[in-house]
Amino acid sequence: MSKASRQQKKELAALAALRADKIDFSDAPEVRDWSRAVVGKFYRPVKKSLTIRLDADVLAWLKAQGRGYQTRINKLLRAAMEGRSRRRRA
Repeated sequence: MSKASRQQKKELAALAALRADKIDFSDAPEVRDWSRAVVGKFYRPVKKSLTIRLDADVLAWLKAQGRGYQTRINKLLRAAMEGRSRRRRA
């Protein structure tokens, strides 16, 4: 996501200063059905830098799939983490 321009920052500050009763919501109808909502869609967890030692063949396999091998490692670990926590609750 790109940073806001000076004009956008100025507009956002003006909106933030408005009282709630002065905001026109007529073009934004109230959402009553949240059944298709996606939890955490815009959530980005904080990333931490670390050094990790992997078997050479595992690393080669991850890198052979193209760019983004670190992201793939994270996704694999997250899936394992979430799968384990689901099994504990069951």
